[in-house]
Amino acid sequence: MVSGRGGGPGWWRPVLVIVVPVVAATVAAVLVLTRLLDVQTSTGRLEMIRTALAVGAGTGAVMTLVLAWRRQWSTEHDAAERRLTELYVKAVEQLGSDKAAVRHGALYALERVAQDNPGHRQTVVDVICAYLRAPFTPPPDKPGARKLGGLRAPLRPARPAWQRPTPTPAATSTTEDHDRRQEREVRLTAQRILRQHLQPHPPTPRSRIPDRLRRALRRFRRSARTFWPDVDLDLTGATLIDLDLIDCAIRTARFTGATFTGNAEFSRATFTDDAGFGGATFTGDTVFSGATFTSPAWFDEATFTGTARFDEATFTGDAGFGGATFTGDAGFSEAIFASPAWFSGATFTGTAWFSEATFTSAWFEKATFSGTAWFNEATFTGVAWFEGAAFTDTAQFRGTTFTGNTWFNKATFTSDVWFGGATLPGTRYVDGTSPSPCTSFDGARFARGAPVEITRFVSALDDGPGEAAEKR
Repeated sequence: MVSGRGGGPGWWRPVLVIVVPVVAATVAAVLVLTRLLDVQTSTGRLEMIRTALAVGAGTGAVMTLVLAWRRQWSTEHDAAERRLTELYVKAVEQLGSDKAAVRHGALYALERVAQDNPGHRQTVVDVICAYLRAPFTPPPDKPGARKLGGLRAPLRPARPAWQRPTPTPAATSTTEDHDRRQEREVRLTAQRILRQHLQPHPPTPRSRIPDRLRRALRRFRRSARTFWPDVDLDLTGATLIDLDLIDCAIRTARFTGATFTGNAEFSRATFTDDAGFGGATFTGDTVFSGATFTSPAWFDEATFTGTARFDEATFTGDAGFGGATFTGDAGFSEAIFASPAWFSGATFTGTAWFSEATFTSAWFEKATFSGTAWFNEATFTGVAWFEGAAFTDTAQFRGTTFTGNTWFNKATFTSDVWFGGATLPGTRYVDGTSPSPCTSFDGARFARGAPVEITRFVSALDDGPGEAAEKR
């Protein structure tokens, strides 16, 4: 449709907005004045008409001002949106620059756009995440040797291009390493921007010295202004370097297949929606101590090369660690699993700490424990499934409480096994009868000379000769 002077619908809308209120106000004034004034006389009628016209004129003036204000606001709003769009588009284009300084500036420009415009924050975060998902090979830890004599003498003329030596493969490699180091700094900047705006409050100060507390309060007030709530992160397949998301609050987190180069810090982080780390690779130490997962958290097939710490973490939704590989020590001490926890097929090469952990239901079917497995004082309120699990080193279950069905069928204990002070339901009988809930060691294998305590323990529970535990 054509609007404006050509007779389209655009010209009458402002007129209608002004005329209708003016007529309505004038009619209302006339009705009121006929009751208040003596309209039988010419003087009264004249006063009524004058007053009604004044009311109508005032209403028209007010509506004209409102329309003018709205038109000006719309114009300024459109101009601001155009400037915002231009800044956003320019920043996105600069992210593709081959100069690291330009890419740095683009990230800070996007940060400013998101900070000043809450409605665009998720879009900016998506752009930053997309940048981090781009393929990247970290540079070597040790920089190449720097060659001396790189500067030309002040009075010595430069040689023509045809006299310059052809770059050697070593020089090309050094240039590539330099570019990758610059790209690493850009990526670290992107990660710092995410961390800064995902922290509802600054990290807890380690000292209670008054001046540090004052600085912490100032940081708290500043972080309250810079925090971006309800943000989703999609870093699927990204290469992340020394990622630090301590004390951060994230809604949905997708790190499926991501590679964490260096340490990964998620201490006291809060994930309010699904958290996906399936197939991720952690090359350094990983810390989720005190983290809170209010929805399902998936670490299936993840690889933890260094130490993995989930101490005092809280899993409200399902926790999936099926097929995960823990090359270093794995710490789950005092962790709380309010929903089923899946460790089926997981591999623990180092020491596995589950002391004082609380499980609703736990599946460790065919899990492999090459180091010491500590389950001392742990609590299993539901199913505890260790069928086919392999314990190569010492297995500690001292003081462990098993309330629901407990299964160690076909489990293998190569070294010492300790159940001193443990509480288990009745043991399954060999003749097929079994109390409910029950504990079953059918087909479990123990090392020669080591199963004396566990054999007597099972025999006492079984009230029989202890045939459930097969001694090898």
